[in-house]
Amino acid sequence: MASTRPQHRTEQAVCAVQGHPGRTAGGGVPRQRGPRPAAARWAANPVVQAAGCLVAAGWAAAFPLVSDLRNQVFWGTVAAPAYLLAGVLCLTLPPRIAPRLAAATAALGAVVAPLARLALHGQHQSEVMVVERAAGLLLRTGSPYLPDPAQVTDYNPYLPAMAVFGLPRAVLGSAGPVSRVLGDARIWFALTFLVCLLAGWRLLQPTLARTPVLPLAVLTSSPLIAMALVVGGVDLPLIGVCCLAMALAARGRATGAGLVLAFACTLKWTAWPAMPVAVLMLWRLYGRRRAAEAALIGVGVSLAVILPIAAGHLRQLREQVVRFPLGMTAVHTPAGSPLPGKVLAGLGPIGHTISLSLLCVGGLAVALWLLAYPPTSAVAACDLLAAGLTVAFTLAPAGRFGYLALPTVLVIWPRLARRSASPEHRTVGSSGERAAAVSGVGGRHGGRSDGVWPGPD
Repeated sequence: MASTRPQHRTEQAVCAVQGHPGRTAGGGVPRQRGPRPAAARWAANPVVQAAGCLVAAGWAAAFPLVSDLRNQVFWGTVAAPAYLLAGVLCLTLPPRIAPRLAAATAALGAVVAPLARLALHGQHQSEVMVVERAAGLLLRTGSPYLPDPAQVTDYNPYLPAMAVFGLPRAVLGSAGPVSRVLGDARIWFALTFLVCLLAGWRLLQPTLARTPVLPLAVLTSSPLIAMALVVGGVDLPLIGVCCLAMALAARGRATGAGLVLAFACTLKWTAWPAMPVAVLMLWRLYGRRRAAEAALIGVGVSLAVILPIAAGHLRQLREQVVRFPLGMTAVHTPAGSPLPGKVLAGLGPIGHTISLSLLCVGGLAVALWLLAYPPTSAVAACDLLAAGLTVAFTLAPAGRFGYLALPTVLVIWPRLARRSASPEHRTVGSSGERAAAVSGVGGRHGGRSDGVWPGPD
């Protein structure tokens, strides 16, 4: 009798993994949905939702009082009433429709309306102009960098691929309202952000039963994302691409992960920490071959994009992409906030040196943690990447609060995707992978060849 138990348990596992309708791992008992998690019940409370809208309204209302940037003041003036109205809808409408209508109201008032107005009038923060100018320079001169920058807006602190988002402006111009809107780099920043988050959701969620429209609308209309999207949005593509890269790596898609990582690493230098995180996760879950494949593609494509620019314009690349963000040029970046690195850098050369030293020590600590405990799931990988980026943004000499949107979304979005799936659907993907998972063939730890949420979180 004892010898038959392993086989019986294997058959139960196969039934559970293959998802036989109306059966559980023990067979015969119909599946029942478990109780909603406490966090989900808490988030569905209308009072909690209204309180969140009130906090967002207060956040937006603060900008007309504390900001001296006209676009941010305009956003706060328009967004604050929209958030208040969304809160009223949460309290007065039936719970079945209140969240959707409230999210739509917030998205319309905090994102769509102010973005359309600013795009039609050609109003944006300087980074949008820098990206659009870089695209024009790339087409005319082969380099996205001005040869001799003299003022802050002459510097382009982004890697060459960021100029791709300025190509619509270079092609369409700004002669009419349609060209002004479609050529605006913010539109393409936002689209890239949304498409990448949607693709990452589908990769991390094993069932298509639930769409991420509501959580994506809530996230996008939150003040942290909405304000950045409306006035600038240059960091949004990086956020979306990093989330997608971690999802691809968690699913074992080494080629796709390598290509997406290459795109991220040619946008901004802050994306480079994502490369070792994704590669080590692939190595832990799927072995050296897939990890090496992703690393070679990621590094190779990145160098193929950056090296041709560096070969002919190394001085401009070094000055504008490396030295300028670190505050080592004669013209200093206007990015500022009371973060420790910025405060230390403001004390003079000694404080600047201390800030860079702390940045190196923090980066080394995160790197050692990564090597000691490589991530084994998308959530763990995003958490680790978020921790490293938070250290970098906090201790960098030119850090600002807006940069923290990247680690915030990295922590939130994969968790939303995971918790949207019912427990019985959190299994491996294809039928071949299911068989490998049950039989113990494929992965390095526990034999999972392509787990949706492989390994512990």
